Amino acid sequence: MAVKIKTKFGTVDIDNDVIANVVGGAATDNYGVVGMASRNQLRDNVNVILNRENYFKGVEVKQHDNDIIINVYIIVAYGNKISEISKNVQSKVKYNLQSMLGVTANSVNVIVQGVQVLND
Repeated sequence: MAVKIKTKFGTVDIDNDVIANVVGGAATDNYGVVGMASRNQLRDNVNVILNRENYFKGVEVKQHDNDIIINVYIIVAYGNKISEISKNVQSKVKYNLQSMLGVTANSVNVIVQGVQVLND
């Protein structure tokens, strides 16, 4: 399924994998985010941090009429304030979607799938 944007010249279809790459890049670019997690941990393995090619497994895109809802599944680093990390992810994802693709997300839901202790 793709996100459809109607313009005066026609319709633009943006594939969910493209949106997932933009969202995944924006999410992992934040301080305190270790990486993306799979939205279906039982099927994809519980402890795996997704690499760039698999960001689509950690991002869920839903479209209802003109509303676009993004669910982002992340793993955060131990010792950081999860609420602040989540707010930063939300704002960066919304900004990157708007600036890169012209897509306005009505809501960005951040689901923290795990906390990882980083070794120095």
